[in-house]
Amino acid sequence: MSREIQHQIESLRSELERHNRLYYVDARPEISDTDYDRLMKQLEQLEAEHPRYDSPDSPTHKVGGEPVDEFKSVEHRVPMISIDNVYKIENPDPKKPDVRKFDHRVRELLDAQPEYLIEYKIDGVALALIYENGRLTQAVTRGDGRTGDDVTHNARTIGGVPLRLMGNNVPPVVEIRGEAYIANSDFAKIRAAQEAAGEQPFANPRNSTAGGLKTLDPKVCAERKLRFFAHGIGYSEGITAARHSDFLAIVRDFGIPTSPGTAVFPDIDGLLEYAQSMMEGLHELDFEVDGLVIKVNNLEQQAELGNTNKAPRWVIAYKWERYEAVTKVVDIVIQVGKTGTLTPVADLEPVEIAGTTVSRSSLHNRDEINRLGIRVGDSVVVEKAGKIIPHVVRVEEHLRNGNEVPFEFPTQCPECNADVLQDEGGVYVRCQNPSCPAQLRETLKFFASRSAMDIEGLGIKQIESMIEKKLLTSLPDVYRLHEQREALLTEKRTNEKSVDKLLDAIEKTKKGKENERPLWRLLVGLNVRHVGNRIAQVLATRFGTVDEIFTKTEEELAAVDDIGPIIAASVHHFFDSDIGRRTIEEFRELGLNMGEPVPEEDESVEKKLAGKTLVVTGTLQRFTRTEIKELIQQHGGRASSSVSKNTDFLVAGEAAGSKLEKAQELGVKVLSEDELFAMLNSDAEGTPLEGTPLEGTPPPKGRLF
Repeated sequence: MSREIQHQIESLRSELERHNRLYYVDARPEISDTDYDRLMKQLEQLEAEHPRYDSPDSPTHKVGGEPVDEFKSVEHRVPMISIDNVYKIENPDPKKPDVRKFDHRVRELLDAQPEYLIEYKIDGVALALIYENGRLTQAVTRGDGRTGDDVTHNARTIGGVPLRLMGNNVPPVVEIRGEAYIANSDFAKIRAAQEAAGEQPFANPRNSTAGGLKTLDPKVCAERKLRFFAHGIGYSEGITAARHSDFLAIVRDFGIPTSPGTAVFPDIDGLLEYAQSMMEGLHELDFEVDGLVIKVNNLEQQAELGNTNKAPRWVIAYKWERYEAVTKVVDIVIQVGKTGTLTPVADLEPVEIAGTTVSRSSLHNRDEINRLGIRVGDSVVVEKAGKIIPHVVRVEEHLRNGNEVPFEFPTQCPECNADVLQDEGGVYVRCQNPSCPAQLRETLKFFASRSAMDIEGLGIKQIESMIEKKLLTSLPDVYRLHEQREALLTEKRTNEKSVDKLLDAIEKTKKGKENERPLWRLLVGLNVRHVGNRIAQVLATRFGTVDEIFTKTEEELAAVDDIGPIIAASVHHFFDSDIGRRTIEEFRELGLNMGEPVPEEDESVEKKLAGKTLVVTGTLQRFTRTEIKELIQQHGGRASSSVSKNTDFLVAGEAAGSKLEKAQELGVKVLSEDELFAMLNSDAEGTPLEGTPLEGTPPPKGRLF
């Protein structure tokens, strides 16, 4: 009987640890919070009834132990020094630092082109977790960088911090460094509970995190629901990773979450392109970010670069300049998006920030309203950071006069009155009616936009009118509008010329037509959650056809670089759903491009552009943007969108503008389209080969870049 009880306890512990990993590391929970709590209570009861089987590593001990009398000071075996900050990509002042100067210095010191890793700079509290033989033995704050406070009693309560590492190959000693933080969604709930109890709510997540770690009572820390993201390594024994990205993969295998959105690039140009998309998506994160961190990925190169007296030479924090202004909230309205998301938007008294007039700001979701504690009539601080869309930073509560009105988030969709529901484990509230006119309107608007199928003439006014007259009830109906030509002619402000022009623009996007849209544009237009331009191009490049995507399991999709489990689940759900399959089949019958099978790599093609970075600008005659990018990649090169000192060639067509000027300033070699053509068709000595045109070279198209 005792062996059976012991086995039951160990099984429950393993099950809870597995669910912790699924929740904090993989972001794909399998059970609800209620079911998790039920398993925890079963384990607590068994351990209470059979104390001989209790263990300090049990998940039940994460709820908080006994208070400590005082904090003990601990010396870091490897100093936790801070990193340098820069605020510009390129600073015209040669004496002021920027990202480009950082890259230039690194390449000079290494005499090589390093691989870079980029990640979010979490606005939390630095924390070092020390594991010995797989068990958490100590957690230490940064302190002054050389000594910090022992907060092990509080760290044991942090979500995402296992009391023992998962796996069998744990090292003798490993110090995992990262940031403790409070998720925005949890912070909103904490503030709401404090206000309901008549207490003064916390000011911001970071201060609340710091206060939680510095409390003597771990039960108080547990109430603040701290979490942890790992991003670095301190002292270790037995870790054999060659790259920082490899180390992060090892940490995830241990069951510890690492900073999301991390990506690796062969040079700074590709990284900076990705950085812009990270900045544009900040509002989708459930944690505070105050910059991006750029690191040399190779650990030996990190050691070679070493440190200055103040900071490491191999890492930089890119922070954007912030501009603020105070204004008033005139109203809060709800917008329904293309995926049914109910987004609250603050109408503001117009105010000028960084040279632009701001009169609206998204409040993102219901939890963000609770987190800010914002009311109609409040005075608020609005911030613009770099080129990011303005957002509300905080409420100036001391300026309230008692006339402010709390905002009640709707329980029904304001467009169709259907019930709304918050995403399980998420922060967004969505309309549950797939036929909601607002969703259809926004989906069609996005489908026709430049980001997707780029159908000129199909604007929001036309879409709204066509929906009202039942001419558009789904995405494929766009390609049936030619059957509704007579009905279209009855629309206001239309005539035969404008109707025929629209129908012609739609027809030309089909497969084999003059303006045929590639598969990735259709994938974007399908409005699959989490699939934007970059992910759509990854899917199209990796799998080639829609049919190939259909065949992939969630696990196979998640294994593709840049996709991961969350995006994979969303893609698989769409392509496995009835509406997804029906939509694709209708588009196929209507003649849209379903992609082409990925060809086996042609080993006969000589990689004459191997290691070279090319930028294309101006009007070309032979190639479209997609075609020349594929051509460059086929020959081993990299197609970039911006000119820098790392650019090897600029391919310039007619009407080349600022990129040509910058290339000339930097001394970058400029090629005409014909010169690139000759280069790729030359022999080893560079002599053009007669009668050997590039295979698959398209006819002249005259596309403006």
